[in-house]
Amino acid sequence: MSIIPIRRALLSVSDKSGIVDLATALAAKGVELVSTGGTAKALRDAGLDVRDISDLTGFPEMMDGRVKTLHPKVHGGLLAVRDDAAHAQSMREHDIGAIDLVVVNLYPFEQTVAKGAARDEVVENIDIGGPSMVRSAAKNHAFVAIVTDPADYALVARGETDLAERKMLAAKAYALTAGYDGAIARWFAGTDQGETFPATLPLTLRRAGEALRYGENPHQQAAFYAASDGVAGIGQARQVQGKALSYNNYNDADAALELIAEFRDAGPTCVIVKHANPCGVATAATLAEAYQAAFACDTVSAFGGIIAVNRTLDRATAEAITGIFTEVVVAPDADEDALALFAAKKNLRLLLTGALPDARRDGLTAKSIAGGWLVQSRDGGAVARADLKVVTKRQPSEQELADCLFAWTVAKHVKSNAIVYAKHGATAGVGAGQMNRLESARIAAWKAKDAADKAGWAEPRTIGSAVASDAFFPFADGLMAAVEAGATAVIQPGGSIRDEEVIAAADAAGLAMVFTGMRHFRH
Repeated sequence: MSIIPIRRALLSVSDKSGIVDLATALAAKGVELVSTGGTAKALRDAGLDVRDISDLTGFPEMMDGRVKTLHPKVHGGLLAVRDDAAHAQSMREHDIGAIDLVVVNLYPFEQTVAKGAARDEVVENIDIGGPSMVRSAAKNHAFVAIVTDPADYALVARGETDLAERKMLAAKAYALTAGYDGAIARWFAGTDQGETFPATLPLTLRRAGEALRYGENPHQQAAFYAASDGVAGIGQARQVQGKALSYNNYNDADAALELIAEFRDAGPTCVIVKHANPCGVATAATLAEAYQAAFACDTVSAFGGIIAVNRTLDRATAEAITGIFTEVVVAPDADEDALALFAAKKNLRLLLTGALPDARRDGLTAKSIAGGWLVQSRDGGAVARADLKVVTKRQPSEQELADCLFAWTVAKHVKSNAIVYAKHGATAGVGAGQMNRLESARIAAWKAKDAADKAGWAEPRTIGSAVASDAFFPFADGLMAAVEAGATAVIQPGGSIRDEEVIAAADAAGLAMVFTGMRHFRH
C-alpha cells in the first residue's frame, strides 16, 4: 500500500525549531503524539496533548535519559511489517502499537566538538537512542516515515505519506546517521586518539544546492559537496551577484582563495588566477595598485580569470577590475561603491568570504585514483627569513630577500614544475606545469618579456628580480635560464646531488642564492 495514514507519531528532537507547528498540524489530523523529555515539555507548554514515552513502554526514563526509547514497544512498533501475519500476531501478544511517523534530530555532537567542550561532554553528546530509532524507521520505510530534517516537516504535516516520499526520507535518514557516525569516528581517531590516518577514514560531505550544470567539460556531471570540518571557503562564501558557479569556477576560485590566504596579514594584495594557476600576484600601497601590478604580469591570461583580494573591495579597485571580462571576484567584503559598480556587470560573480581562511590550518586533502584515494595532510608549510640558508658567496640584499620570499609564497601555489620571478612585491613572470624546470624558467622569462613589450616598458621586470623554484634545480641549466632573464637572487629548496654544481654556477654569475630546505610540489 503506497499511502499510509499517520495515526501515531513519535517526536524526539534536540533542535526544536518548527516542532510545535508540526505537532499542532498532526494533532489537528487526529494523530496521537508520543514524545520524550524536553520535546514533550515543549509540546505541552504549547497546549498539546502528549503521551510520554514511559507511558508507551511501561518503563521509566533512566540514567539521565540515556535509556528511554531503547525498548521493544518502540522498536517493535517501528520495525513490524504490517502485512506479515506473524509480525501482527507478535504485536497483539506483546501489546505493541504501530508507530507511523518518527521525527528525530540528533544530539549536537559536531557542535559540541566545535565549541571545544571537554571530553566527557563530547561523549555525552553521542546520541544512541536517536540513531537507533532513525535506522529502525528507515529500514521499515514501506510502512513508516522518518523525518530528520525540519525542511521536511511540511511533507508529513498533512497526516499521510506515500511510498516515494518515505523512500526519499529514508535515504536522507541513513545519510544523516552515516555522517553522524563518521563525525564520531573521526573525533575518536583524530582528536581523542591522535591518529592522522586511521585504518578507516569516514568522510562526510553534504551536497550544497542542486547539481552543477556540468563538470570540467560539458559531457561530465558535477556537484559541490561541503565538508563538515567547519572551515569557511568558497562553498560557504556569500554570492552577491552573477550566475551560479560552475565546476571550473569553484576549482579556480578555491585556488585563488588558498593563495590570497597566504597574504592574509600582508599589505593590500591581489591574486589573479587562470586554470588554477596564478598568472599575476602583487602587494602594493593600495588594492587598486596591487591589481594593476598583478594584471601587468600577464594581461592576456587575466582575461576571463579569477581575482582574489585580501581587503575590502573599494571603488577604485572595482573600476580597474571591470576594465576586462572577469569570471569571479573573491574578497572578504566590498563597500557600497564597489557593489554598485559590479552590479552593472551581470555576469560577474562576486563572492564575499568574510575572514580569509588560515593558510597554516591543519586538515587533509584527498584525490581519487583508480581503485582508491590518496590522502595527505595539507601543505601548510612556510618559511621565514630566519629559516633561509645563504649558500652563495654573495649575500642577498634586504630587497632581494623580500622578493625571494614573495616569489616563494606564490610558487607554492603554481602547478609543478614551477618557476616564479618577482620584483618589488609583484610577480614578473610565472612558468607552470612543465615537464622540466628549464622550460618553466624559459616560459616565465618569455612571459615577462611579452608583458614588458605590451606595456611599453624599457625592460622586463625579470631584470633585477628574484626567482623561486618549487623544487631543487637538478642541473645548472634552469638556473642559467634565470640568469639570462636578469634575475639576481634565487630561492629554492636545495637537496640535489648536484647542489655544489648549481651553487658554483650561481657564484660565477654573481647571484645570491638561499635554500629553504622545504619543497612545494603541486600536481
